[in-house]
Amino acid sequence: FLLCLLRSSSSKSAPFSSVKKVRASEIMAAFPNLNSDSGLKKLDEHLLTRSYITGYQASKDDITVFAALAKPPTSQYVNASRWYNHIDALLRISGVSAEGSGVIIEGSAPITEEAVATPPAADSKDAAADEEDDDDVDLFGEETEEEKKAAEERAASVKASTKKKESGKSSVLIDIKPWDDETDMKKLEEAVRSIQMEGLFWGASKLVPVGYGIKKLQIMCTIVDDLVSIDTMIEEQLTVEPINEYVQSCDIVAFNKICKFHEPIRNSF
Repeated sequence: FLLCLLRSSSSKSAPFSSVKKVRASEIMAAFPNLNSDSGLKKLDEHLLTRSYITGYQASKDDITVFAALAKPPTSQYVNASRWYNHIDALLRISGVSAEGSGVIIEGSAPITEEAVATPPAADSKDAAADEEDDDDVDLFGEETEEEKKAAEERAASVKASTKKKESGKSSVLIDIKPWDDETDMKKLEEAVRSIQMEGLFWGASKLVPVGYGIKKLQIMCTIVDDLVSIDTMIEEQLTVEPINEYVQSCDIVAFNKICKFHEPIRNSF
């Protein structure tokens, strides 16, 4: 009896510090068959408050789920469709290499190294062709009078065209998600609008319900293409201190070039 009593008292007095804390981003995700309505619904609900399958950046978990889908989710599954288009764009541009926390999908094989996308092969071919062209250039040869004259004409032409050329502009719609339903959305918007730089102009905004009492900020901005990079602004300003106190993630919803007609349209009637 005394031995049992000692064991019971020692287990109750164990410090709570021994309990390992697990971040939400480290929990393995699990889904049923993603080509069924129930699977797509589970995926859509999972992405309701997340930008990626696990963690805060694209990883092999996203590629696993992406590869398991036979076709893009329909607009019925808003969150899943938004995530699918984002991953598809990443695969076309730079590929994904982060490991992730792991994901389980019914009837799907584990991801292989070959499944991790890399930039298109055409780019590497172009780079190789450029290197071959560079090898043909004689860096130590003397420049002839004709070459000097041609270089001067090209420089003058570029300079003239630069003066006439006007930098293009783009209209961008951004979704900015808070951490939870207790985030002060007014302060979140003030923090976002506090970002000021040459070529950036903030526009209209509104709060859009996401679910479970959470609302996201949808805000429009206009940028001068040569002066502002939206991706850089999101990575280096919107999702870092002190703004990340309110902002959990950002997604580009729409990116449209602003056309400018240099000649007036005449009425032909």
